[in-house]
Amino acid sequence: MTATLDQFVDEWQRWHAERNDGLRQPLGWLSLTVLHWLDETPNSFDEAPGRWHVDGGSVVHEFDGETTTYEPVEGAPGLEAEFDRGFVEIIKRTGRFGIRIHDRTAPALTSFTSVPAYEPDQSWVLTGRFEAFDEQQVVTTGSVVDGLEHHHPAAGVVRFGYDGAAHELVAFGEAGGPLRILFTDATSGVTTYPAARILQVDTPAADGTVTLDFTRAANLPCAFTDAATCPIAPPQNRLPFAVEAGERTPHVGESS
Repeated sequence: MTATLDQFVDEWQRWHAERNDGLRQPLGWLSLTVLHWLDETPNSFDEAPGRWHVDGGSVVHEFDGETTTYEPVEGAPGLEAEFDRGFVEIIKRTGRFGIRIHDRTAPALTSFTSVPAYEPDQSWVLTGRFEAFDEQQVVTTGSVVDGLEHHHPAAGVVRFGYDGAAHELVAFGEAGGPLRILFTDATSGVTTYPAARILQVDTPAADGTVTLDFTRAANLPCAFTDAATCPIAPPQNRLPFAVEAGERTPHVGESS
């Protein structure tokens, strides 16, 4: 049993270290400093070179006598325009166009050490059963930015038991593949980020069995920066008990 526990802790520590290394990337989520929404009027911003505006379904950038047109895809990762400290990311969200700045000198990036997390506890590794929908559904959720929506392909639900009660979570992804679950619980807004955490789930076994390893519940980018446009958890994924496992609220802008 001790060897098994030691292995579990070692594997969790490797996962945690990889999460920290990913966040330390010089132009990753911690480099994201500001989000500006655009309209038809050309505007300049302190953080981004040139002037920016919307023209129909495109974003127009004017800089040094040159004009560049971008056509970002709704809900997709943005298009990139490089500048000296990083890049401008051009995005489209719920029909709105914006630019956000990735700056390798961002305070949140330069001060980052580690994401706070609960100590790994095997009791938070639960077994569930995946039940696929007859047809893939689309679940619409709100966003941490007022007025925006996210549309998630949903494959089915995961049912599991905890503390003598049955629970159910809608799972995003495609049947026959890995799943992801956005959820909140009684720690949300207390010790963990309020909008949602994400739990990655391996492809279900042939009989639908899945492992829910809540010790690897992770923060979304919006936990680290106000310039992200992350989804919030769907109402059916709001657990009534405290999941004291996984990542906690980051101390953005401070050593953590």
